[in-house]
Amino acid sequence: MDYEIRYKPAFAAIFVTLDPGEVITAEAGAMTSMDAKLTMKTHFSGGFFSALLKKLFGGESLFVNTFSNETQQPLNLVLTQSSIGDIVSVELRGRDLCFQPGAYICHGTGVKLGVRWAGLKSWFSGEGLFKLQVSGKGIVFFGAYGGITRKPIKGDFIVDTGHLVAYDPGIKMNIKLAGGLLGSLTSGEGFVNQLTGTGDIYLQSRSIGGLLAFLSPKFK
Repeated sequence: MDYEIRYKPAFAAIFVTLDPGEVITAEAGAMTSMDAKLTMKTHFSGGFFSALLKKLFGGESLFVNTFSNETQQPLNLVLTQSSIGDIVSVELRGRDLCFQPGAYICHGTGVKLGVRWAGLKSWFSGEGLFKLQVSGKGIVFFGAYGGITRKPIKGDFIVDTGHLVAYDPGIKMNIKLAGGLLGSLTSGEGFVNQLTGTGDIYLQSRSIGGLLAFLSPKFK
């Protein structure tokens, strides 16, 4: 499978070329355009119960679409995300990766979709009770509103809620006030996410929550 991520970082889209016999699986609604000879099939994301958990408690779609090339010639497909922003690809190579709600876009052969219990603290911060977790050996694409940066961490690291996109599953999250009750209220920071562990995290430069907070007063 050949691909190119174009229009980075603000309006990124994935241009994929599937050779005969190749397959790619994408979030429902991710397809922008495709060659008419591609075969598309819809099924539950990771199985019925896994899909139901992700839909009810993780903010993910109930279904995914599988695009396969059953012809004898290369065929093209364009995929993207619903919000404007950046898209990155990661080759798993046996590692796992957890996504915040809405970050996952698509994956290639060898990658499995699953769910991971995130805890009540994650739900309290508005990030859902369950996280989408990908595992296996293959390529996965994900995106976010704004630019995306990979950040290796070791020990403790603070991230404002709404800016964490993806993280290694061994990293633990702890939602806390930014600086005590008074400081959190007056600083405008509110809750922050204290990450603890060793591994990679992916951060987005903007947040949908921040955009909504900025726009809401203008529509009153």
